[in-house]
Amino acid sequence: MKDGRVIGRRAGLFLLQFVVPVALVAGFGLWSERADDFFFPPLSRIAADFADTWLFERVGTDLVPSLARMLAGYAISVVCGVALGVLFGMSRILRTATDPVIQFLRALPAPAMIPFAMLLFGTGDASKVFIVVLGTMWPILLNTLDGVRGVEEQQLDMARSFRVPATARLFHITLPAASPRIFAGMRTSLGIGIILMVVSEMVASRNGIGYFVLQSQRSFEISAMWGGVILLGLIGLALSWVFVRVENRVLRWHRGARGLLPEPATASGRTGLPRPTTQEVTRA
Repeated sequence: MKDGRVIGRRAGLFLLQFVVPVALVAGFGLWSERADDFFFPPLSRIAADFADTWLFERVGTDLVPSLARMLAGYAISVVCGVALGVLFGMSRILRTATDPVIQFLRALPAPAMIPFAMLLFGTGDASKVFIVVLGTMWPILLNTLDGVRGVEEQQLDMARSFRVPATARLFHITLPAASPRIFAGMRTSLGIGIILMVVSEMVASRNGIGYFVLQSQRSFEISAMWGGVILLGLIGLALSWVFVRVENRVLRWHRGARGLLPEPATASGRTGLPRPTTQEVTRA
C-alpha cells in the first residue's frame, strides 16, 4: 500500500507540472481564434507554420547552426570558467590581483561587444561563439571561485598531513566540494547562452533562429515569427530538462549527504534499516 501511494504521489506531481502550460495554451488558442488580431494570429496557423518551417524546411539551415554555435560557446565557457575559477579560488594573490579586471569584464553587456567581435572575427560563426563565451563564462567562473573558497580547510589540512598529492586533492576534495556551486553557475549560463545566441544572430547574420525571427518580423510574417519564438522556448525547456537530469546524476552523492534522497524501501514497505532498540534510544 505504501509503495502504491508513493507511486501515485509521484505520478500526480508529474502530471501537475503540465496543468498550467496546457491551460495557458488552450486559453490562448480559444482567444486567438476569436480575436482577429494581426499581431496575435490564431494558434492553429502558428502551429501549421511551425510544422512546415521547423520540422522540414529550416532544420539544417537555421536550427542546427544555432545550436552548434551556442553549444560550442557554452562548452568553451565551462572549460575556461571552471579552470580559471579553480585557479583564482586556490590562490589569494591571483584572486586579489585579477578581481578588478574580472568585475570590469563581467559588467560589460555582451551584446555591446558585437561590433568588436565582428571587427575581430568577421561575420561568421566565430564572432557569434565569442559573444556567447563572453556572456556565459562569468557565472561559471564566479560560482566556481566561491565553491573552491568554501572548501573546509580541515579537509585540506588533513590531506596535506597525509601527504596526498596536489592533483589528488584537487580532483577528490576541492572539485567535488565545489561541484554544487559549479553546476549552479552552469545552469545560469545555459539560459544566458540561449539569449546571446539569438541576439548575435540578429546582427549581420545569414542564418540561425534569431536571423529567422528578425526576418519574419521585417516581412510581417507574424505567425512564422511566433513559431520561431516558440521554438526558442522549447529549446530552453529541452536543454534545461537534460541539464537537470545530468546534474541529479552527478550530484546524487550531494543530495544523499544532505538527506534529500528517499530511503530505499523493502518489499514490506520499510526502509530496510534496523530500528533502534529501547535501550539505544534511552542512551541517546
